[in-house]
Amino acid sequence: MPGGFGGALDQSPCPCGGGAYSRCCGPLHRGEQRAMSAEQLMRSRYSAFARGEIDYLMATHPEPELSAQQRRRALERSCRQTRWLGLTVLAVSDGGPNDLEGTVQFEARYRGGVLKETSLFQRRGGAADGPWLYVGALKLEG
Repeated sequence: MPGGFGGALDQSPCPCGGGAYSRCCGPLHRGEQRAMSAEQLMRSRYSAFARGEIDYLMATHPEPELSAQQRRRALERSCRQTRWLGLTVLAVSDGGPNDLEGTVQFEARYRGGVLKETSLFQRRGGAADGPWLYVGALKLEG
């Protein structure tokens, strides 16, 4: 049954810090909405890592050099082994609804440390109406 027991929506806090999960990253993870910006995609990917949403992580980061099975195993292992504690967006450059590319700099806290990354995002196929995708880290610390 969608929405959990008794049809109640998941009102737990969204891992990205954007309010209730059911109204923040939940609709993106369930495929009901698409990210409208690079920052929204980055936040939803952070939440997907925190919640173990493997299919969403795979759909929003193409890695043609790896098989789907290899990617899934690596993501499952990562989600099991890392306890994410919080997210802070430090800077956003472009990546808005009318852009084809953008960067997001953030800190993601986890048990044992902090991941600092500047990520590159692009629209699929360079199309103005294409979904946002995570391309990769431009700068990575931690």
